[in-house]
Amino acid sequence: MGLIYFGVRVTDLDRSLRFYVEGLGLVKLRGGRMPHGGRRVLLADPGTGQRLELNWYPPDSPYATPFVPGEGLDHLGFSTGKAPALAKHLEALGGKTVLRPSDPHGVRQNYYVTDPDGNWIELMAWGTPSARKAARAKGRR
Repeated sequence: MGLIYFGVRVTDLDRSLRFYVEGLGLVKLRGGRMPHGGRRVLLADPGTGQRLELNWYPPDSPYATPFVPGEGLDHLGFSTGKAPALAKHLEALGGKTVLRPSDPHGVRQNYYVTDPDGNWIELMAWGTPSARKAARAKGRR
């Protein structure tokens, strides 16, 4: 398992993209749509390789919780081969599963859990290494 990026919720994706790219020198790796009309852009620091995902959700999205400045951390993303089991383990430690996989093609199993304080954590498990490679080629994570 490994931490692969941080996701930050933003209120204006285009404005935030300009800020992080033009202002801080991050490089856009890819972008795309999310379930419920959301949009995301994955950025990377060219020097360190660290990644930041900018996330925007429309008001009717179940992900669009009230936005409070300074509390824009959207979620932490972890890759794991055992998302369902890890989600149950985290529940036993005080977490809560809030969303289960929604990929109809089974390319990936994304579980979203909260930590005991309500911070969201995405557990990403890909069906096979070739499924992940194929998904990246099509512009998905």
